[in-house]
Amino acid sequence: MIKKQLIFLFFVVLTGNVFAQITVTDADISSIGDIFYQAQDANPGTVINVGSTGLNQSWDFSSLQESSSNTVFFISPLGTSYENQYPDANLCIDDNGSLSYYNKTTTGVFLHGVGDTVFSSPALFYPLPLTYGLNISDGPIVVIDTAIFGPFLSILMPPATVIALSNGLANRADTALIEITNTTDFSVDASGTLTTLLGTYDVLRLKRIQYTFSVLNVYCSDTVSGMGAWINNVPFSSIPILAGFSNDEQEIKYEWITDDASVKFLLAEIIVDSLDNIINGVSFQTTAPSSIAENKKNMFNVFPVPTTDFVTIELLNNKQVFVQLVDVSGKVVLEESLRNTTQLDMSVFAKGIYYLFLKTGEKSITKKIIIK
Repeated sequence: MIKKQLIFLFFVVLTGNVFAQITVTDADISSIGDIFYQAQDANPGTVINVGSTGLNQSWDFSSLQESSSNTVFFISPLGTSYENQYPDANLCIDDNGSLSYYNKTTTGVFLHGVGDTVFSSPALFYPLPLTYGLNISDGPIVVIDTAIFGPFLSILMPPATVIALSNGLANRADTALIEITNTTDFSVDASGTLTTLLGTYDVLRLKRIQYTFSVLNVYCSDTVSGMGAWINNVPFSSIPILAGFSNDEQEIKYEWITDDASVKFLLAEIIVDSLDNIINGVSFQTTAPSSIAENKKNMFNVFPVPTTDFVTIELLNNKQVFVQLVDVSGKVVLEESLRNTTQLDMSVFAKGIYYLFLKTGEKSITKKIIIK
């Protein structure tokens, strides 16, 4: 009898372990005011791999090294350069000055555009909630549908290119219509634990396959005869300035996502080829940039902190420094580019906590500023 009870208990424990899993909701995704420190290991070696599908997987990324690092701000769209173009966005990501706009809801995170390029239709960036076994496809949707004409088109398609594409029937490109269609397949195909430099966390592995198909149709004319015609489905490879681009592309990415409140949701991501070989290294979450001490010594000092009026940014070399001040709501309240030691007047801002982001080249720091 005791033996049967032990077997039953073992079965219950084993079953519980096999089917235990986490769920990632919109509450776990970074929000306005969050700061994400991202590192890149350009040469992770053969020890790091994407692993297998299924439950109870274990990934060890603790051997990753920082080849470079970056600071990403989650800010409010309000007050940004393109806020008027994104009335439906409730979240903006500032990645080295590149702004992307999202709408985060309980059913998903939707990308509305990047910079002044507003998508024709929002693209699903994360389906929510994320649970093991989730499979969903978004698209095909047209994200960019635009016309190009004028001087830029003449640079893009000079007469020699037009003559070649039209077999000598035309020599001038008058209007180009670009349509870019995205289809993305999402699959939460594995769950388990991931160990990084930050610790060990319960995770879901999200596999994202994005297909991008681009159509370029060009209306061309002949300056001698005055006749014109459309050249449809123009291959990018036939245009010198776009020679490295393809009309039909595919990207495969794995992301390890946690619901642990002690860290931001995205722990690591890897782009792979069709055989799961790693391309361009591993991106992973880290703490504040490890080169802070070196940056302060060799690049700049910030003082005094706390302050009541002025903060001095002392530049210790002649390199250009990008400066950004962000309040606790994630709103960018100041942006400057400096080459000389400068005093910033903090008295014009409300009392409270701010984050001062300074970057030059591959080095950056984030300094907490308290205005009393």
